[in-house]
Amino acid sequence: MRVVVVEDDRNNALLLEKVLRRLGGYEVTATDDPQELLRLVYGGDVTAVVMDVSLRDSVLDGVPMDGVALTRALRADPRAAGVAVVLATAHAMRGDAERLLRASGADGYVAKPFTDLQAVVDAVRRGIEARSHAGREV
Repeated sequence: MRVVVVEDDRNNALLLEKVLRRLGGYEVTATDDPQELLRLVYGGDVTAVVMDVSLRDSVLDGVPMDGVALTRALRADPRAAGVAVVLATAHAMRGDAERLLRASGADGYVAKPFTDLQAVVDAVRRGIEARSHAGREV
């Protein structure tokens, strides 16, 4: 199973790659480019995405694009219906998770800094399971 990490902080991207490979057993690709993410997802080889909420300087078709907007774009496209999305963000105040999940349509949420690395893998697994079950109900 392939997971794409969408993260503009290289250190966070490297950490997530390592954790998802070693603890989760996933194939991992990291990018900060929304166009590359869409190419990978629409290519049909992606099971899940770990999406940075902030994504400084990310642009799609000339439009600045943060992780919430990019997740909404994925949710609006049937080609991405089976792809789980887990948001990764430093916005960890009370109510932030619910607000971001509702605004984006993501399947899960993990807070930065990553203090419980297994929790990141578990959030990805839960998202994949939820998307898998939703696909069977359709």
